[in-house]
Formats: sequence, C-alpha cells, structure tokens
Amino acid sequence: MVKISGKALGRKKPLFADWSFPLPPDWSDGGGITLRMLIERIVRQQVAAFQQRQVDATVLRALTSRQIESAAETGRITMGESEVGQQPVDVEAAIGNAILAFEDGIYLVVVDDIEQKELDREIHLTADSRVTFLRLTLLAGG
Repeated sequence: MVKISGKALGRKKPLFADWSFPLPPDWSDGGGITLRMLIERIVRQQVAAFQQRQVDATVLRALTSRQIESAAETGRITMGESEVGQQPVDVEAAIGNAILAFEDGIYLVVVDDIEQKELDREIHLTADSRVTFLRLTLLAGG
C-alpha cells in the first residue's frame, strides 16, 4: 500500500490523517509513472471519497428526543440534513488546480524521501512507498 501524508511547514500537526491506496497493477513491477499521473490518481481518489462522505451524510439521520425538543422551540424540526446539500465537484478542474498549485510552488511532493521537482519525470513506486505533500508557507509583505 502506498502511504500518503500531508504536512505544513512550521506546524507539528499533519494536514490530514495518513491514508493508503493499493499500488495499481500497471504501476508495479518497476513500471514508472509520472508525478502528474500520481497527483491525478490521488485527486481522483480524494474527490470520490468526498462524494461518498456526502452520500453517507444523507443516508439516515435519527434525531434524539432532546434534538427534537430543541428544534421544536425554534419552530422548525428537520431531519438534520445539511443546508449546503450536495456539492458538485468537477474532478478535472480539481486535478488542474492541484497541478497548477504544484507548478506555482504552493506545495512540494516527496516520494520515498526524494523531492520530486518535475511533473513529467518518471518516478518508481513500490508497495511500501511513502508520498508526502508538503504545503509551503508563503511570506507576507515580500
């Protein structure tokens, strides 16, 4: 499983909880991929996970007696659905934004302790690879 982590310079707390994904068969056995392909794969997986969380949040909401009483006092009882609702995500735009942010130096990508500087250079992943996204802190006033 390829492990993904996110850090920000100057912060001890990670940007998000580490997560993993299996190495696709076409990426194993020494087959190289590009950083662009890796970022695209990760963005697609994160968009799919976000969409699943949206579905899960609307499946079933049961209110407690206390929640019903509290809502009745305001004059409106709902089943707890989000006011925001389903947020559509354009996965291609998300990929484009992630690539642009890399090109603009908003974040670095480190694969197995080696900084990756070129989107279209071949990299080799193994099942034990670790990919770290390092968000840079921009200085103000410069």
